[in-house]
Amino acid sequence: MIARVRSHLFTLVLFGSMTSFSLDASPGNRPTGRSFATRSEVIARNGMAATSHPLATDAALQILRQGGSAVDAAIAANACLGLMEPTGCGVGGDLFAIVWDPGTRRLHGLNASGRSPRSLTPEVFSQRNLTRIPSYGPLPVSVPGCVDGWFTLHARFGRVPMATNLAPAIRHATEGFPLTEVIADAWGRNTLRLGSYSNILAVYAPGGTPPRKGQVFRNPGLASTLSTIAQEGRDAFYQGPIAARIADFMQAQGGFLTRDDLAAHRSDWVDPVSVTYRGHEIWELPPNGQGITALMMLNILEGFDLRSAGFGSVTHLHSLAEAKKLAFEDRARFIADPDAGPLPVTALLDKDYGNRQRQRIAPNKAATTFEPGLPQGGRDTVYLCTADASGMMVSLIQSNYRGMGSGMSPDGLGFVLHNRGEAFDLTPGRPNSYAPGKRPFHTIIPAFVTRNGEPHLAFGVMGGDMQPQGHVQVLLNLIDFNMNLQEAGDAPRLYHTDSSEPTGERMTNGGQVYLEHGFPPETIRELVRLGHRVGSTSPGNFGGFQGILWDPLQGVYIGASESRKDGAAAGF
Repeated sequence: MIARVRSHLFTLVLFGSMTSFSLDASPGNRPTGRSFATRSEVIARNGMAATSHPLATDAALQILRQGGSAVDAAIAANACLGLMEPTGCGVGGDLFAIVWDPGTRRLHGLNASGRSPRSLTPEVFSQRNLTRIPSYGPLPVSVPGCVDGWFTLHARFGRVPMATNLAPAIRHATEGFPLTEVIADAWGRNTLRLGSYSNILAVYAPGGTPPRKGQVFRNPGLASTLSTIAQEGRDAFYQGPIAARIADFMQAQGGFLTRDDLAAHRSDWVDPVSVTYRGHEIWELPPNGQGITALMMLNILEGFDLRSAGFGSVTHLHSLAEAKKLAFEDRARFIADPDAGPLPVTALLDKDYGNRQRQRIAPNKAATTFEPGLPQGGRDTVYLCTADASGMMVSLIQSNYRGMGSGMSPDGLGFVLHNRGEAFDLTPGRPNSYAPGKRPFHTIIPAFVTRNGEPHLAFGVMGGDMQPQGHVQVLLNLIDFNMNLQEAGDAPRLYHTDSSEPTGERMTNGGQVYLEHGFPPETIRELVRLGHRVGSTSPGNFGGFQGILWDPLQGVYIGASESRKDGAAAGF
């Protein structure tokens, strides 16, 4: 057994003997001296993939070796994850992506989120005396945008046929794959929660029992669905036989999603938005996603000397929690579908506004409430990133929303429709108020970092309202606390939440601060003294990180996938 101490001297006790040895524990060395467990980064020259499942990472590398682009590899990995991690994503969900294109030397953003059914009016909810949209069943189902997102990305950046990209997932769905540990646990909980809905047990718990860790699982329905998409293209999903089966099933379940809703769907190319943080350009997608929340937090935090305060200090965690509270109040007030009305994105990201917001933070007291600022002018997800030899880098995130989504699993298709519509606000007159044919507020956000206009880092953190908080903490770890990419993902995290999230209600009683194991006890005591309500929660609530960093000096990619998930980074 090895005991970690703060000294450079370690003592090893093994089979009754005692041996002393010296170890340089400076942060820059591989034996990092960090107070948390970590491992080496992955480094490769020609291509890299980092996903939340090793077989999905392997599929991405297969495509890269066959001449596919980073976008092709991302599609292959995403298709595999929809099969292997249906607790987080699938073809029944939405997708967002940021692509660094070495040809145009710029970032391209894609919003592949779907819209609410046009026949589902606000009166339906009022007639049922609903004040919030239910989490499960037919009412929270909006158009799934994933498949159109794949084809839109592929049309611009693909190099091999879509059938090639989908082949690994089809093979694994047909032949079977063994479940990994974290996914198996979530799989069992999701099927227990959704088992009363049609087809859930037949698809995900054949024989009545969810598959266990190591058990081989097959999904012939999804294999057929993906094969149809590979052969007939995206229209098979939105206008053809798959669309018909989805619409017929939803009608039978009392739902409102129709063939016309599916046929009208489109993805949109959007320009990513950014702020600078200590010389780094941090990029997120504009609303209806919550990415600008992370940028608002960074603008607030840039005025604090976090490097001197140190990782895990009271200044670090108190400032982080208070910046989150401020940014999330603006999130609740201003983030929605921009097609439904103008949003003050530029004003929210203005540095002067960030400075004014920072002045509202009391250094020695936790706020219990904050009014939204006055700018002038979810939960289960998969994130993946890929990079190829040409320099193309992809940051992609995809989700069902709550685990396996709505519980609506159309007959014979092998997937579940998402429940993203739950995030609409049923209070009239707000930016995110429900309306037919409208995109809901979205939690899933890919991120990217450039330096001096050159690509630097594709990264993301999964996990509902943890995502912008996770983005900020990874960046603080890299920039302020001098961690490497793997350490930045493995370091313990803070998660602040309030029971009113994510549907737009105000924070009450200061919310709740959750801390992962690894922060100093004296810091926790001081946070409590400042008025923070500090507790612990499931490891799954702290998100899951993947990242790929480009090192231009060495001409190599550096990849990382954290230990909270089953994932892997690999390259060649």
